[in-house]
Amino acid sequence: MKNIILFGPPGSGKGTQSAKLAEAFDLLHISTGDIFRNELKNETALGLEAKKFIEKGMLVPDEIVIGMLSDYLDKMLEKKPAGFIFDGFPRTIAQAEALDKLMKAKGMNIDLVLALEVDEPELVRRIKGRAETSGRVDDMDEDTIRKRIEVYRNETEPVAAYYEQQGKLYRVKGRGGIGHIFEELSGAIRNL
Repeated sequence: MKNIILFGPPGSGKGTQSAKLAEAFDLLHISTGDIFRNELKNETALGLEAKKFIEKGMLVPDEIVIGMLSDYLDKMLEKKPAGFIFDGFPRTIAQAEALDKLMKAKGMNIDLVLALEVDEPELVRRIKGRAETSGRVDDMDEDTIRKRIEVYRNETEPVAAYYEQQGKLYRVKGRGGIGHIFEELSGAIRNL
């Protein structure tokens, strides 16, 4: 079983690449955003707990996020996947530590962390381009985009160092065509 994290700033291509990698390597794609929406829609106990924080404009505590993720992994393990690809999670060192603990409790671990690296001007250009088709309000305003990138750099980028210390980090330049980047990411997975 291969368990991979795809990591990178907003606009780096995580969603596109994780979907392609999931298909190519028979991995189950895990997006915490999708899990959240499903838990809220189905009004699960954890979903209702998360809703209390969301309605107050607060971040959902890590314990709730990890609880949702644990339940989801249990359901998905029944499908006997070749592994998982985590898209954009964990976002903090505390979440990375909690994820490692959760994976260990389930007899698994994170094998590889793929970090997409893209410079800020390119990220801004991509996100503004995406706004034309996504309709996402937060993709339209350059100040909001730059703030999201800053939050990523301050809060999420340290997660790369956490996994680098474990010898699991592989950095990929996120410039060039989708196919070129996919091939580089795929090569790192094949070398596991």
